[in-house]
Amino acid sequence: MADYLKQSGLCGKGLVIGYDTRFASEDFAAAAAEIIAGNDIKVHSCPKPAPAPVVSFAVPAAKAAGAIIITASHNPGSWNGFKYKSQDGSSAPDEIISRIEKNIASIARSRKIKRLVLAKALKKGLVDYLDPSPAYFRRLNQLINLEDLRHNRLKIIADPMYGAVMA
Repeated sequence: MADYLKQSGLCGKGLVIGYDTRFASEDFAAAAAEIIAGNDIKVHSCPKPAPAPVVSFAVPAAKAAGAIIITASHNPGSWNGFKYKSQDGSSAPDEIISRIEKNIASIARSRKIKRLVLAKALKKGLVDYLDPSPAYFRRLNQLINLEDLRHNRLKIIADPMYGAVMA
């Protein structure tokens, strides 16, 4: 990811990193932040689990180069995954994913990974915490009349399947 951002001239915009509630997602997100920061790229890390749409929304709101979301989406709860969202907050196109995969193969061969311990990255200002939910809810409130929905007394059941839920 870091190499892709450098190759594309996007590293100056920083990167949002979010995660869901699956096993070790928070740890995986912290490791990703350490590697991105170790490459001198600013990280806006979500301080708590957040749904993928909320993290995606944070990308253009923060004018970031994209986002890493630690989630396996619709896959079984025992799985986990790494998603990259492009600078408009949408799923990255195949050509970008191919470039990132080539970078992964190259790094796997060289075994050279730049990493900055999270505490040091925070101290240096390369990592900060960004809670995207307030801005997301403000925008949602502009698009949907939530007060009307509250008065309809709808009965809703939701199963986030190990994903994150916003209250």
